[in-house]
Order: sequence, then structure tokens, then C-alpha cells
Amino acid sequence: MRFRKTKNANNTIKHFLLSKPAAIAIFWGLGLILAAVMILHRNPLADQATENMKKTSGCALIVFICIIFALFYDGITTIPAELFQSRRLIWKLSKNDFKKRYAGSYLGIIWAMAQPVVTVIMYWIVFDRVFDTRSQLVASGVEVPYVLYITAGLVPWFYFTEAITQGTTALLEYNYLVKKVVFNISILPIIKVIAATFIHIFFVSILLIVAIGYGYYPSIYTLQLFYYSICLFLLVLGMSYFTCALVVFFRDLQPIINIALQIGIWATPILWDISMLESDSLKALFKLNPLVYIVNGYRSAIYEKVWFWEHFYSSTYFWIVTVSLFCLGTLLFKKLRVHFADVL
Repeated sequence: MRFRKTKNANNTIKHFLLSKPAAIAIFWGLGLILAAVMILHRNPLADQATENMKKTSGCALIVFICIIFALFYDGITTIPAELFQSRRLIWKLSKNDFKKRYAGSYLGIIWAMAQPVVTVIMYWIVFDRVFDTRSQLVASGVEVPYVLYITAGLVPWFYFTEAITQGTTALLEYNYLVKKVVFNISILPIIKVIAATFIHIFFVSILLIVAIGYGYYPSIYTLQLFYYSICLFLLVLGMSYFTCALVVFFRDLQPIINIALQIGIWATPILWDISMLESDSLKALFKLNPLVYIVNGYRSAIYEKVWFWEHFYSSTYFWIVTVSLFCLGTLLFKKLRVHFADVL
């Protein structure tokens, strides 16, 4: 059965993703074009040494991804092909997972919304009303209301924490399906991530309402919320394949992730602004966190009126990291999944 699934996936790859040599050639071509654009890109206001470092590291990462893609093409493309084959089942199970999560409680889905809303209110009271953090933001150049500032940062963060937590435990929760030989277990992590997306759509609506309440009406820039949501979806999906495969053999990974999320909310400029940092090297260190790109992107779409391509290096770095994580995550998942049923 496993052999038949792999064979069907490979047939789908051949049908939709061209032949292996053609796909690798196209991937390398796109990588070289991106590297050329990066080398030719000029920012006259930036420090030249910093620019050269970004270009060198970016080109090195692009070459690394292209090499990995060429060497492990079959392993990387198998799971996306399986997901495409099972797209209708994925959508059905995602809706069922979302409904099941809140079944049996009187308030149902309200509980999924209550905790994040209370969290936003508490942060607003503590940091704006008690500690007057807004004055520090104004000093750093941020003049929007603090509640809008933190809401725009917390909405993607809530989605990330919910999706990575649920995605990590996907195989453990559906262990009875993992033990069925005929079931395609590669769809389980994406089911959890899609289920988390339903709540995220609601919070994006709340974010837009808060923005309108303060006079920031939707514009063409607001459409970028779709782009940044897709970015976040693919980032957390790649991470989920990696973590859900490891947690089967290393159960301590789950509490480690919980601790990392507690640290991550402070390591990401959600409640504070990165321009508060005086050291350029420290700013560069924090920007290595791909969620910085996402959080700043949500704010750009809501009130800063800035297009994502204006942050060229940040966009390039984010996609390099996301593609790398997805490739590594799917490779690890594919390598270990033959042992999942034995361990669970």
C-alpha cells in the first residue's frame, strides 16, 4: 500500500510538475534570477557593508536550497503531490476537526475567541494604561493607537501558536489513523493548520474592525493580508511537518515548544517596536526571526500603507527560510513515517 501511494504521488508529480530534470532546471533558473536581482539591487541609504553581507548570505542560501532541491527532489515533491491528491478529504477533515474541538461545550467556538480577546485587553491595560508604553513607541516613530499596534501583532502570533501547537500533536491525536496502512497520514498536519485558519479569519475581521474604529479604513494595501496569511500558513506548515515527525520519538519536544512560544512573544516585536533597539547588530539578530517579517507585514497592510516588495531583503530572506523549512520538514516526515505506527 505504501508503495502504491508513493507510485501514485510520483505520477501526480510527473503530470503536474513536469519531468524531474525540467523541474530542477526551472527551480535553478528561478534561483539564479533571484540571486541576480539581489546582487543588482541597490539601496543608496543603506550601509554598504551591511548590504554586501545581506547579498552574500542571501546568495549562499539560494544556492543551498537549489542543491537540496536537486539532490532530494523525489522526497521533497512526494508530500505536496499527496496533499494535492487528497485535497477534498483534507478540506472535509479540517472542518470536522474544527467542529470537534469545541463540541460538547455550551459556548462552543466562543471559547476559541475569548482567550485571545482577553489577552489583547490585558496587554493593552498593562502596557498602555499602566506602563504607558505608547509614549516609547511615539518616540521611536510609531504614532498609531497602542491597542491597534498590539492587535496587529497578536493576530498573526495567535495563529502561529495555535497552528504549530496543533500541528505538532497531529500524529499523536490521530494515532488510530496512523496505524491504518491504507490512510495517507501526510495530510494530518495540514488538517490541523487549516483548522486553525478558521479562527484566524475571525481575528483578522476583528483587526479590521479595530482599525476602522480608529480611522484606518481598508485600502488596496489591506489586500496584502491575504499574502501575509499565506506566508504564515506555509511557514507553520513546514515547521509542523518537522515537529510532528520528531515528537513521535521525542515527546519532550512538546513542552520545549511551549516554552519557546512563551519566549517567542517577547523575542518578536509584538508588544514593542524593533526601532527601539539602538544597536544595528541587535536589530539584525532579531530580524532573523521570520515572524518579524509577518508581524511587520500585518502592520504594513493595516496602517503603514507599504507594499511587501518594498522590503526586498526581508521578503527574500523570509521565503528562503520558509522554503528551506518546508523542504527539511517534508524530507524528515517522509523518512520517519514508516516507523510512526510502530512507535504509536
